[in-house]
Amino acid sequence: MIPFLDLREEYRTIESEVLETISAVMRRGNFILGENVKAFEEEFANYCGAKFGVGVGSGTEALHLALLACGVKQGDEVITVPNTAAATALAVSSANAKPIFIDVSQEFYTIDPAKVETAITSRTKAIIPVHLYGHPADMDPIMEIAERYNLRIIEDACQAHGAEYKGQKVGSIGHLGCFSFYPTKNLGAYGDGGMVVTKDEGLYEKLCLLRNYGQSDRYHHIIKGYNSRLDEIQAAMLRVKLKKLDKWNEVRRNIADAYNQLLENSDVVTPKEASYAKHVYHLYVIRSKRREKLKSFLEKRGIQTLIHYPIPLHLQKAYRELGLKDGSYPQAEKCAEEILSLPIYPELKSEQIAYLGEVINEFSK
Repeated sequence: MIPFLDLREEYRTIESEVLETISAVMRRGNFILGENVKAFEEEFANYCGAKFGVGVGSGTEALHLALLACGVKQGDEVITVPNTAAATALAVSSANAKPIFIDVSQEFYTIDPAKVETAITSRTKAIIPVHLYGHPADMDPIMEIAERYNLRIIEDACQAHGAEYKGQKVGSIGHLGCFSFYPTKNLGAYGDGGMVVTKDEGLYEKLCLLRNYGQSDRYHHIIKGYNSRLDEIQAAMLRVKLKKLDKWNEVRRNIADAYNQLLENSDVVTPKEASYAKHVYHLYVIRSKRREKLKSFLEKRGIQTLIHYPIPLHLQKAYRELGLKDGSYPQAEKCAEEILSLPIYPELKSEQIAYLGEVINEFSK
């Protein structure tokens, strides 16, 4: 059996450090916005090349609060893509704004900069490019458009911890960068968690208020805020993992290279890496016109796969009020029909990788 992901194997490699870290937090007895949250905010912001970090309850909340910090409100529009986790659009909806979808690059599955400007209206307030699967979106043209139209850029980097665009870490390119620490991420907690990073001190101060009831000091509520705080124990464990992130990402890249070579003569489409990008392969996603048959074939051989994401957001029942139908975004829809995510994680063994390649090549023949 080759599981899609095995978090137990990762835990075994860091068990003693994690247990020691948890014990230290318990001995201190400070569990909300304590020393580890503050330290991790500084360490992760520095890692991303940003000045400030604000730990929040989840990646979804990171996006939601980032939108609110940018002044997004009812009646506003936010441009993003339909081939992403529902959280991207749900964050926009939570801010009482309307998600406006545009199609994606067929090659890299990220937002197509050439289509951004056509979606801008007088109600557009922000753009959320998604660094999907760990591959950065093409940010320079998006930033140029945003500057021309005075729009905010909120990077959805929830799948792209450590990914780089032209040598710069994602999350630090736009006005705000949002990350999820869901357990399956390249940098994952043992529960939910998220962070917003920024270079803008004003946005940082607004986010600090929003995540903690709008308080400047205890019982002094400056604005209407929320309860969305990164947990102290999770922050402590994320500090342990952050030191290993670059090494883990490099292993993922090596596994992806091995897959690419093994599948070179198969009939599946392997992921590509743009010249401007450093992909961190949160997911290794192939495409096949016989996706369902391939998935079944792999499962019979003991290989678990997943589909990220089978239904584009514009075709979800939750967004039927947008009035969008099949054919609205052909590239995103084609991806959704063909994509299949293969197992990829640092603990994957070389013989497992070789076996997986062998099985897919057998299917192709």
